[in-house]
Amino acid sequence: MKFKKAFFSVGIMLALTAFSNAGVDKTYKVNITPNLSYIDVDVMGEPVRIDRIQDTSHKLTNSYTKTSRPCPPFCVGAFKPIPGVETYGELELLHFLKNEVNKNTGVVVDARLPKWYKEGTIPGAINLPFSILNPDTSNQYLEQVLPVLGAVKKGGKWDFSKAQKLVVFDNGPWCQQGVRAIHHLVKIGYPKNKIKYYRGGMQYWQILGFKVLKQQ
Repeated sequence: MKFKKAFFSVGIMLALTAFSNAGVDKTYKVNITPNLSYIDVDVMGEPVRIDRIQDTSHKLTNSYTKTSRPCPPFCVGAFKPIPGVETYGELELLHFLKNEVNKNTGVVVDARLPKWYKEGTIPGAINLPFSILNPDTSNQYLEQVLPVLGAVKKGGKWDFSKAQKLVVFDNGPWCQQGVRAIHHLVKIGYPKNKIKYYRGGMQYWQILGFKVLKQQ
């Protein structure tokens, strides 16, 4: 199933993101792996290259340099917070973008609130805030979101047999927005084997110097 643009009143945007190219560039000082310099993705019809910052003296200056946030609520989360849901690192996420998103069998989900998403996200990610996935509230958005992810409602229940594979992330190991989104999805009935958790989130993504896509 190909993703088409869909806009909801909370500012969620879903769009087809397709892998188009990857390779080794001998001019790169900072590769992703010895055999991979970059990955190109098509975001909303515009090519975006996922690579790493080439300035070897570069340092973060934003909020992701902060080491000590009050706990609670910003406590360090478990590496595998939900039994049955696999945890991904950066290479697994890149592989997912290349081999699942390209085939329209996978979606990368930024589970943070829209204000965080607009400030910068992983290229190709869509914004599905954890709050709109909560099945315990009067939620008008689930009926719109779940079909876009490939779920079908049958007899009042959701059928996820043809649902997309998901990789869910948030700000990082101290942020619970992604974990809460996964809890909501599991409660709705989304199969655990179709959900992956990128624990590093935006903090690790930026620490490693990967491309960040800012929303207009």
